Amino acid sequence: MKEKFDRGTALTIFRNDRIEDIGALVLSLIIAFLVYNFVS
Repeated sequence: MKEKFDRGTALTIFRNDRIEDIGALVLSLIIAFLVYNFVS
């Protein structure tokens, strides 16, 4: 039986880990883009 929080986090937004990883990647790219524009 798979544990609900098998990766040691309760901050899961999506049920699907793949969607969550893609969402985190997109969010990190957006943040990096905003920071890059803000600094330069």
